[in-house]
Amino acid sequence: MNPTVIELSASIIFGLAVLHTFLVSKFAKIAHHYPKGSMGENFFHFMAEVEAVFGLWAIPFILIILSVEGVHGSVAYLESLDFTEPGFVFVIMAMAGTRPVIKLAEKIIVLISNVIPLPKKMSFYLTTMVMGPLLSSFITEPAAMTVTAIILLKNFYSKGDMSKKFMYATIGLLFVNVSIGGTLSHFAAPPVLMVASKWGWGLGHMFTNFGYKAAISCLISALCFTFIFKKDLAGDFSLRADNTEKMLPPWWVTFIHVIFLGLVVLSAHHMVVFMGLLLFFLGFTTVTKEFQDEVQVKSSLMVGFFLAGLIVLGTPQKWWLQPLITSLSDQVLYFGATGLTAITDNAALTYLGSLVELTDSAKYFLVAGAVTGGGLTVIANAPNPAGFGILKDSFGEDGITPAGLFMGALFPTFIAILCFELLPSLG
Repeated sequence: MNPTVIELSASIIFGLAVLHTFLVSKFAKIAHHYPKGSMGENFFHFMAEVEAVFGLWAIPFILIILSVEGVHGSVAYLESLDFTEPGFVFVIMAMAGTRPVIKLAEKIIVLISNVIPLPKKMSFYLTTMVMGPLLSSFITEPAAMTVTAIILLKNFYSKGDMSKKFMYATIGLLFVNVSIGGTLSHFAAPPVLMVASKWGWGLGHMFTNFGYKAAISCLISALCFTFIFKKDLAGDFSLRADNTEKMLPPWWVTFIHVIFLGLVVLSAHHMVVFMGLLLFFLGFTTVTKEFQDEVQVKSSLMVGFFLAGLIVLGTPQKWWLQPLITSLSDQVLYFGATGLTAITDNAALTYLGSLVELTDSAKYFLVAGAVTGGGLTVIANAPNPAGFGILKDSFGEDGITPAGLFMGALFPTFIAILCFELLPSLG
């Protein structure tokens, strides 16, 4: 394979794909100029789907490989890639977005919010924005993103009383807190998963070096937003009523859902196992459908498609990312990683860092920067497209703009920077 042609083509197309993510709202506007249901409207609506962007741009890249290396070369390239993470995100998102899991998460959040001495709406919002993301360290980031985003959609976004500023601040806070909230453990956050085994980072190391700092950052940011937007959080509050056609899931149904989630987490590196578990899970939801909503297979599959495209285009970026990482001092590496994460998946960034020799401090700052910047854009962290897909329709015809998301995530990103920079490691 001609590495120069392939790498240069991948970088150019990757840049075009990133540019495309900033133009999705423009494509959505163009779609409205065509008759409803026409080919033109459908095409530009598809172009406005941020989850489709990297998968779409992966096609011309594969065609370039095909023209340069032939069929064998293009197939060999695809077979050299690891698509386990997109598959895992697809499965865990489909399972986590089910009624029993969401009701369990709601019960936990309500239980905690009831003991917080604040008005009910404020306490529920605060608890959701802290506990939801921190759950990601135990049920994985994609699952926590899915559950928290659905809770926010049901109880805040869909009620139509949120200001646009509050909507963007909330999704920015969600993305940042989920990105750092998965660092209490060594198996839940994609950028940590990429390096934990090689660098010998276990549960104790993660909590003492990253986890407790992340928890403090999540709490501070959520508290600040709760009081900054206290007018939006004023008034009566009650959990949105469930679909009356569905019965509340009994404990044993919820328990089996949790068992399935646990088994998928345990088999996260073995696609053949968790894909098989998904098939059994779909069978179980069919048998118990009186307690279920429809499993969100399509939206989960779109997120997996996004991540697969990101892997196809992101892997060849090693030629410029790796020399850049190794040439930076610790502090520059931290802020550089935070910035680079905004334009490339943070798991890809830490994976590239694991390929070279780094000092212990450089390892810390690389991972800290990768998770700190994970909320700045939709492509910065693997679970972000899941939250984006769930909440985007609440933002109207223009959808979620990249600039709005970036501005909404700036403050919690700044708090995360302070916590990871200033708080001492306990280990």
